Amino acid sequence: MGAAHSASEEVRELEGKTGFSSDQIEQLHRRFTQLSGDQPTIRKENFNNIPDLELNPIRSKIVRAFFDNRNLRKGPSGLAEEINFEDFLTIMSYFRPIDTTLGEEQVELSRKEKLKFLFHMYDSDSDGRITLEEYRNVVEELLSGNPHIEKESARSIADGAMMEAASVCVGQMEPDQVYEGITFEDFLKIWQGIDIETKMHIRFLNMETIALCH
Repeated sequence: MGAAHSASEEVRELEGKTGFSSDQIEQLHRRFTQLSGDQPTIRKENFNNIPDLELNPIRSKIVRAFFDNRNLRKGPSGLAEEINFEDFLTIMSYFRPIDTTLGEEQVELSRKEKLKFLFHMYDSDSDGRITLEEYRNVVEELLSGNPHIEKESARSIADGAMMEAASVCVGQMEPDQVYEGITFEDFLKIWQGIDIETKMHIRFLNMETIALCH
């Protein structure tokens, strides 16, 4: 009786922290158990045998995102060696569809949280800015599966996108002015008006109710 009461209390606490229902938490716990091999924690190597993820060109960035302390809300930088089920739920909660019945302020906050997760995937050194090199790295990875696009072409695409970002975020730049990179505030401007829900999926975890970017 006591153990059952304790378990239900824990589920209610997780519901409050993540916004998932008890059914969704149960479903996600089953997937967590499959990934961990019935162990209490997951390590990066546990993601190695997921077919859909294996084919994703930014696989390493997606896996890294699960262990990023910024996403786990455990610190401004660094990576965790392993994550437990509550950590797993914390990451998955970024991709829970936004509840449009909430107030405008809460909807905007949820959208910002999703965008912050994406920003962290680009900002690999955790300095709060996406530099040209970091952006090039992502674009090169995304296009790596296309045999018709060479590395130099990918770099040119990244450079052009960064110049466009500078024009959106800074406006007219002086000839000698250098755009140091995309801050999170810049990132919000770039994504303004774009439906974030259509850009994020969780297909590799086979969850229909929750949506990772690919």
